[in-house]
Amino acid sequence: MSEVVLLGRSGMLGRAMEAALSSRGLAFSAFDRTSVDVTRPEQVRAAIGPSTRLVLNCTAYTDVDGAEQHEQLAHAVNGTAVGLLAERAHQVGALLVHFSTDYVFSGDAHAPYETDNPRSPINAYGRSKLAGELLLEDSSARYLLLRTSWLYAAWGKNFVRTMLGLLRTRPSVRVVDDQMGRPTSVESLAEGALRLVERGATGAYHVTDGGQCTWFELTQHIARFAKLDCQVTPCTSSEFPRPAPRPRYSVLSLTKTEELLGTLPDWRLPLERTLSALIQAGQSTS
Repeated sequence: MSEVVLLGRSGMLGRAMEAALSSRGLAFSAFDRTSVDVTRPEQVRAAIGPSTRLVLNCTAYTDVDGAEQHEQLAHAVNGTAVGLLAERAHQVGALLVHFSTDYVFSGDAHAPYETDNPRSPINAYGRSKLAGELLLEDSSARYLLLRTSWLYAAWGKNFVRTMLGLLRTRPSVRVVDDQMGRPTSVESLAEGALRLVERGATGAYHVTDGGQCTWFELTQHIARFAKLDCQVTPCTSSEFPRPAPRPRYSVLSLTKTEELLGTLPDWRLPLERTLSALIQAGQSTS
């Protein structure tokens, strides 16, 4: 049994974490959701053996709109399961790294959210992630809680890949311009997580790429970099209603993280690396 256990290997973040571990030459055991159901205590115990020293939980229910109708399922994966993982990590003496979200905050702030700011989610997904945070904090486990935001990759279902496809095939798109956040590459997140582990960090930290923008500004940059002629126009959230309300402002403060890791790169740099990979590959659907 490996000392490092990766859960959720087939997800968007899990794929990046597996690559980051491999690049370091670390031995690890990796499981996807079909081999380890984190809501099942017996499967959690089997995956996290007595020799485990680090657990990377990349498993999550991430369908923000779907959580409005399936909150019980979202709570089971994002909430209850975290308590099970924390209990097992404590039993074997492992550090549990768990990933959470900017959506645990209400979005009413006017300055970046610090790690210890009050949490008040406005949708079911955010409530399920907050439940996981609270169980983690109430546990006896040694943990590293990492909040992030607006994740994307060159694979999987995410905003960047979706918009690149729309920009290529439509004459115009309308994009919300009244929600502000920090776009984050999963590769940045995986690398940041492991660097924090290597520096002995515990407790709550925020890991995103630097800078901030709206979804409209993010889409504009995608169109410019990819040299696409599609017209990008702004709209309000009320003009583009979704089942789950989104925070108006969900910028996460990086002050605490940058004290350990140094200045994190502006969001445009990893975005352009991802876009270059997608353009070169013809935006594979894998």
